[in-house]
Amino acid sequence: MTAIPTQRQLDFQEWEFGLFIHFLAGQYTHQKSFKAETDSVMPDNFDPSELDCRQWAQLASQAGARYMVYTAKHHDGFCHWPSATTPSFSTAACSWRDGEGDVVRAFVDACRGQNLAVGLYYSPFDAHEPSYQADPPAYDAYFLSHMRELLGGDYGPIDILWFDGAFSEGHPYDWPMLIKEIRAMQPEIRIFNMGDPDFRWVGNEAGIASIPNWNTVEQVPFSIESDEVDTMPAPTWLPAECDCRLRYEGWTWRGTDDPLKSIEELMGLYDYSVGRGCNLLLNVGPDLRGRVHEEDADRLIEFGEALRRRFGSPLCTKADCTQTHNRLVYEPGDPFLLDHAVIQEDITRGEHVREFAIRITPAPEGRDTTLYEGKSIGHKAICRFPLVKACKAWLEIVDSSDQAEIAELQFHNTSGLT
Repeated sequence: MTAIPTQRQLDFQEWEFGLFIHFLAGQYTHQKSFKAETDSVMPDNFDPSELDCRQWAQLASQAGARYMVYTAKHHDGFCHWPSATTPSFSTAACSWRDGEGDVVRAFVDACRGQNLAVGLYYSPFDAHEPSYQADPPAYDAYFLSHMRELLGGDYGPIDILWFDGAFSEGHPYDWPMLIKEIRAMQPEIRIFNMGDPDFRWVGNEAGIASIPNWNTVEQVPFSIESDEVDTMPAPTWLPAECDCRLRYEGWTWRGTDDPLKSIEELMGLYDYSVGRGCNLLLNVGPDLRGRVHEEDADRLIEFGEALRRRFGSPLCTKADCTQTHNRLVYEPGDPFLLDHAVIQEDITRGEHVREFAIRITPAPEGRDTTLYEGKSIGHKAICRFPLVKACKAWLEIVDSSDQAEIAELQFHNTSGLT
């Protein structure tokens, strides 16, 4: 049984790749745990002297990302905008820009300048606000006041509200009230993970989705701190997002001793996420200046170039193929090398492909051979296999729950060989 996606969800899945920005300048930057003592988080420590959100957005575009998500309030409770709700624990209390600095404003403007969808991370858990533990209904009102500042003020349309479930295990939020107010302020917003989600967490922070990865689910994980799951009232369309880090250890900047992931590993993570029908949310931690460090910037640019090099010149698209019943066949007349197939199902009516195969007629001669077998396609399946020469290649839908429609098929030779 398949659920049906909303247009908001279809748009989100089309974005495919985003940058996550964990920026806690002078706060947790050199600490090993986000759940540190909050008395170490002082507003005067927040001093991003060279804050440049436009650089972040330009790098996102160069890397091929379509959206960004920024940590407007992390677990410490410090607000990265001059909050009237929390004036003493926000940028309003900082000497930085005489208390008028607003990272959220700069971030939103930078995203729009690069035509990137705008996402704001907000931690429901708050280690600083006393009512979180002492008076949950009062905390709900506090939570809602922040939502009104971020979503009901002058920041304009916000595309994603990213709720981190960590440390919220067992806390009684008034989600019906909160979600009603949030959706009244921003009807087109996409909510991650909690309350009334439009998309879900994949279940790890390694950037890896399982096989198969179905978009219709009945249970979802919501926190890295717990094996607890949320149960849906009915099978629900909830596409997954895979979050992971550009560097190995830190979500925030920890210096160049924290190693960068190689291009080879990043390309693999792209296959494990986007290539399994999920979105990839790749984290970058700007340094204490408020800029993405030169090493990180170079790696993001290299990643974008590698993606364009790999997928920018397909051997064929669906338009070049012949469709016969459950097959899409590419037969150009001359033998060709291939090592990838990229498939997209038309998911406007849900997902119906249950099993598929990539098969070829080998060159110069031979019997038809299976190169790859898979189950879910969903928004996108990237099928990688050793380089092989073929006279003909095709996608075959082996099993489907209803009449399946393939939106796109591409075969690629990424080797550079002819």
